[in-house]
Formats: sequence, structure tokens, C-alpha cells
Amino acid sequence: MTQVFLGMPAGGQGNLFETEPFPKAAHRELGNTQMRKNLRHATHTIRDKRLNVVGELPDWEELRDAGSAIKNLTMANLEERLEEFEKNFTARGGVVHWARDAAEANKIVTELVKATGSNEVVKVKSMATQEIGLNEHLETEGIEAFETDLAELIVQLGNDKPSHILVPAIHKNRTEVRDIFLKEMPVVDPNLTDEPAKLAEAARKHLRKKFLAAKVAISGANFALADTGTLGVVESEGNGRMCLTLPETLITVMGIEKVLPHWEDIEVFMQLLPRSSTGERMNPYTSLWTGVSEDDGPQNVHIVLLDNGRTRALADRFGRTALNCIRCSACMNVCPVYERTGGHAYGSTYPGPIGAILSPLLTGIEVEENGSLPYASSLCGACYDACPVKINIPEILVHLRGDDVDANRDKHKIPTQMDLLMKGGSWALGKGKNIGLLEKALPLGRLVSGKDKKIKKLPGIAAGWTASRDIPAPPSKSFRDWWSDEKESK
Repeated sequence: MTQVFLGMPAGGQGNLFETEPFPKAAHRELGNTQMRKNLRHATHTIRDKRLNVVGELPDWEELRDAGSAIKNLTMANLEERLEEFEKNFTARGGVVHWARDAAEANKIVTELVKATGSNEVVKVKSMATQEIGLNEHLETEGIEAFETDLAELIVQLGNDKPSHILVPAIHKNRTEVRDIFLKEMPVVDPNLTDEPAKLAEAARKHLRKKFLAAKVAISGANFALADTGTLGVVESEGNGRMCLTLPETLITVMGIEKVLPHWEDIEVFMQLLPRSSTGERMNPYTSLWTGVSEDDGPQNVHIVLLDNGRTRALADRFGRTALNCIRCSACMNVCPVYERTGGHAYGSTYPGPIGAILSPLLTGIEVEENGSLPYASSLCGACYDACPVKINIPEILVHLRGDDVDANRDKHKIPTQMDLLMKGGSWALGKGKNIGLLEKALPLGRLVSGKDKKIKKLPGIAAGWTASRDIPAPPSKSFRDWWSDEKESK
């Protein structure tokens, strides 16, 4: 058995970083009216379906509690569960590989593919392979990866990036999809319409030869069962089933947090996941495989267990519950910030509320590229209410904001503007007479506000507030002064 040591947390690599600060990216994406229209329609449709199917279950909250408890227990005993999974997966003919980071995972997969002599692979939708940038790495090694999930195919053909955990092409409407197919598919009917059935038919014809000829498939996994060594993938199109059964070699890349202790645990998650993700009572395709079955399916079965910052997140006693995420996207579908900015504004593979906490936890909040993500939220709490495993995303966001402030303070030898503002606020609110002194300056605020009685521009760090909103002119007198005058008049 491989020796496993989870105790040297290192930052994640790959596609986990903002390409630019979130406020700047969000400001640009807000100008994309077509994208915002597409997102609003899609997210509202999915979340309305979710509310209907969730409302059918009288024990929904108990299921959420059970899912949360199972994941918390797993994270508390992660090393033991991983070793148990490795033992059982290996006993059934599978091969386990351990990867500290994205670079190691990419190297392992590349070597496995090259060993087959193939220069093509078909892929099942996988967040982990997006996270490590596997497709791009394989391309540099002369290996072509073909996405078989319809939405992932749209993104790949359009030279785009996914913008949603569940529906990667959610930012595209069907007319835009048709245009991509006409431009990028080698063989396609020039009279192709934007009817969903016609688009799906075009994708099937495009992929069928790839399915039948592929020697190697690469997948992710929704869960791994420690007590049996079983892997599972849930999907809606059947492409996953094709990839998991037809090729000679199957390579799965999975984050170490996806392991579950017992076979019985999927009873809970197979009720939580479909309802929270696609608003379905049951997903159309559930594929389970346990190692190698003689003369049935792939005979070379591998799994790459990926850390890439997960032990770092596990070491954070406040943020570790982010690893409980089952990638359902329910938090994104109810988030007012995501609905307006889309997934590309977050930069990382993981957008939306869960991405705003998961990416900084995997890389470390002190990494400058991810410092603005914890602020990409109004803290309204809708994500916490929707999460099927009760991850308290707003609480973790506040925790990470505090870590970001501390990290920035350590970088500067002199106090920042925020430090000075907080110091001033502490002084002002520390004593009644101090705030009373400041209230004497209210008339000055009225002078600055001008004729329309609005303060439209403030200096320094406060400019971030007035950049998107005006401040009403302060009253002519404070409440304390008004109260004092009222008492005297009586």
C-alpha cells in the first residue's frame, strides 16, 4: 500500500487564480448584456425547478443535515478513508496514483496515455481536470483531448472557458451555439438551425466516431466509496457511460475530498445532488465501477488522487468545510453577484460563491491573485440556504476577508488607509463624547454635498464606495442633538 501523508499543506496550482482583480473583471462583464440575459434565464429556470423538487421531500432538511454530517466525519478521518479506498480499489485490479499538485497530476496522466500508444483521448466532464489544466498540458505533449459533454464541447469548440460548474456554456444561447458549430465542426449541415434537437444531433454525429475509436478515456468522479473501492459519475447525456465502458484504458482524476466512507452514503447524496444541481428527482445516468471486470469494459483502470491545495484547505479550521462541496452549483444559481457578472469574472475554474472561498483556500489567501475573491459577495446568505451540505459560505467569506486584511498588513511596514480608518472608527465609537465631537462636523458634509444634496466622490480608499453609489447629504443635526433639543423644549 502507498504511504499517505496528509500534513504538509502546499498551495494549489493550475487554473485556480484570478486573471485580474474581481472588481475590474466584474465591471467589464456587467457590460455584456447578452451574457447577463442568458444567465438570468438559465439560473432562474434551474433554481425554480430545484425549489419544486426539493419541496416534495418532507425530510429535505434532515437530508441536508445527514449530508453535512457524512462529509464532516470524512474530512475528520480523511487519511484513513483514502487508505481504505486505495486498498479496496487496488484489490479489484485498479491502480492508484497520488499527485501533490497540478504538475504531478498532469505528468502522471500524460505518461499513462503515452504508454497506450494513443495520441487522442475522450473526456467525461471533470472539474478536476479543468483545475489542473490537463487539456492544455496534453496538447503540448501532442495528445488531443475531446470533450464529450455537450456544454464542454461547446466551450472547447468556441475556444472559450467554462463559466458555471454544472452548465459550462450557460453564458451562451442556442443561436450562439449554432454559430459555433457551423464555424468549428469539421462536418456539419450548413443549414443547421438553432433547434435544441438539431444541435444535439449535430453533436452526436461529431462525437460518435470518437467514442468508437478511442482507446483512452479520462473522467472525473462525483464520489469514491472507501469500503468497496467504487467510483461513481452522475450525468445527464450518456456520454459518460460511453467513455467509461468503450475504451481499453480509463484514467480518473479526482480530488481527495470526494471520498465517502460507506456504500450506504450514496443513498443520501443521490437524493441531494440531482435535486440541487439540475432540479431533477433522479439524474438520467449513474455509472458505478469497481476496479476491473474481466472482459467487460476498460481493462486498464487508473485513478489519480489529487491534492493540489486540499490539505491546505483542510488545515483551515474555519474554511475546511468548503471541501464538503459536491459541485451541485445551487449556490451559483441563487447568487445575485454571479447572476450579473457570470463565471468568467472569477478567473478560477470554480466561480460563484463556492469559488470565492474554495480558490483562496486552495492557493492561500496571501496569494495576491486571489485576494479580491472573498469580497465578491453581498453576504446575503442565499448560498448557505441553498447548499445541500450546509456549507456556511458567508461565514467563511468573512473569515477569509479577515485573513486577507492580516496578510496585507504583514506586507506593509506602515499602516494602510484601512488600518487608519479602522483605528479612527475604534476611537470614534469607543466613547460617546468622541462621536459627539465628530457630529459637530456634520454641517461640513452638507457643504461638500452641493446643491443636489449628494456626495458623489470621496478620496482615497473611500472612493471605492462612491464609484458606484452616491451618499446622501448628512442631516443638519445629529439624532443626539435633536433628542437633546426635544427634551429641553419639553
